[in-house]
Amino acid sequence: MKKDELIESQINKLEEKFKNSGQDLSSYLDGLLYQRYLTYWDYIHLDTLLSLQVPRTHFPDEEIFIMYHQITELYFKLILHEEKQIVDDKSQDLDFFISKANRINSYFQALTSSFSIMINGMEREQFLRYRMALLPASGFQSAQYRMLEIYATPMENLVHHTEREKYSNEDSIDELYEHIYWKKGATDKKTGEKTLTLKQFEYRYTPRLIRIANQVNGSTIYEKYLSLPKSYQENATLIEALKNLDINANVNWPLMHMGSAYRYLSKDKAAVDATGGTNWKNYLPPSFQKIIFFPTLYTETELDNWGKQWVEHIFNPENND
Repeated sequence: MKKDELIESQINKLEEKFKNSGQDLSSYLDGLLYQRYLTYWDYIHLDTLLSLQVPRTHFPDEEIFIMYHQITELYFKLILHEEKQIVDDKSQDLDFFISKANRINSYFQALTSSFSIMINGMEREQFLRYRMALLPASGFQSAQYRMLEIYATPMENLVHHTEREKYSNEDSIDELYEHIYWKKGATDKKTGEKTLTLKQFEYRYTPRLIRIANQVNGSTIYEKYLSLPKSYQENATLIEALKNLDINANVNWPLMHMGSAYRYLSKDKAAVDATGGTNWKNYLPPSFQKIIFFPTLYTETELDNWGKQWVEHIFNPENND
């Protein structure tokens, strides 16, 4: 096709596209003529992005702390982007399922490998000082992480393991949410009183989290997997991708947080409280929480020993700098 013919064909297609908009093609072409060229910095809102780091103290390392948490939230958004596609998909296409699960794993792996920025990239003394200006804010309050858990598996799998046997999918979302595992991480063990960190988080996000849980009830990633044809459920590549997702989200990621907490909040066998008052030694270890998105993919032995050897490594001083 000659250039003039190609341009005429493209114009005809544009005219067809816009004919139902109430404006003729000429109006859109005028708009295109007047429009400024798009630049990289405008497209990604670079100036705005780089203005979002606002330290509350004069310690230089606080800016690192802020930027890394912002990067983390962007990765969580990428993970949610893929999870939503799995949940919304009606095709039961095996390759689609595998590709989305692998994308999620790649995001988690990038997060995990980058966490050395938090573990080794800040001075401990600076951290222990500027953190006092952050109270009661805490990474515990990441709503996106709670959302990605809700998209991944039914709510009964997120109930604290000490109460999990009491509940099933026959219980209401509201009831299951009241016993979700992470609430115990920000509750005083002696008094049962919720920390301000948890109170603030619940006030802001509980309605949204419950709404999402109701929306995906019956169609979480795990339930999507269980609804696949038997031959697809037994596909080794899919099983490996889902197991990797479980390990990345529920073992490797919390363990990186433990490594960071151990470096900054432990000294001479005494633990410093985390910002927000979260009990990190009881909240972070995967072997304590036993959150598993896809439980039927594992043997009883694997379920019983979930994350144990890695936690022992973290808490053994001989294996840590």
